[in-house]
Amino acid sequence: MKYILGLLLLVVTHTFSQNLPKGFAYIQEAIPSIQKELRYCSHNNFVGIPVNGYEENVLIATTPTVKALNKVQNELLKDSLSLKIYDAYRPQTAVNHFVKWAKSINDTIKKQQYYPKVNKRHLFKLGYISSKSGHSRGSTVDLTIIDLKTGRELDMGSPYDFFGEISHLSYNKLTQQQKNNRYLLQKVMKKHGFRPYSKEWWHFTLRKEPYPKQYFSFPVK
Repeated sequence: MKYILGLLLLVVTHTFSQNLPKGFAYIQEAIPSIQKELRYCSHNNFVGIPVNGYEENVLIATTPTVKALNKVQNELLKDSLSLKIYDAYRPQTAVNHFVKWAKSINDTIKKQQYYPKVNKRHLFKLGYISSKSGHSRGSTVDLTIIDLKTGRELDMGSPYDFFGEISHLSYNKLTQQQKNNRYLLQKVMKKHGFRPYSKEWWHFTLRKEPYPKQYFSFPVK
């Protein structure tokens, strides 16, 4: 009976995976302790619906990125902290979906939650939406830190994917604790080879990314 159940588990596991391109890996297979909330696989994102290309709630990244994230995670675990990843590899089909959404000026169902003070017409000019994304190269991640003792995310001053100055690294009107939390995230990510993005405290790209000029479009599944 145990043998049969084992075979069934293997079949189910295979159903929810794919043969990834060379140089890519599933993050949680390599780092089981890492937390995730793949927003674009749900309705809880600035578009308001699941995004094209996100077929399963799994995290994918290039192998060097996964190795670097493992180093970050091991350091955080020593203090009962953990990374929580919102997004990693993003197919070009998803980026195309964002572009189409951004051009649909009247589609503002999530405006109050994600961009209350930003005119949707200016999302491209302000650098929040682009026709190309580092995520599609496989070495960019969106993430935060959670306290494993409480299960809560550290307060970074603004929510993930919030379009506005409060999400910029240069924004100073934060509490001391929020500043400390952002500093911790920036410090540990930089230490292990990631560079930040000035307009999004959650966004990091591996400095020595293996595919700096190549954009992929295989699905997230």
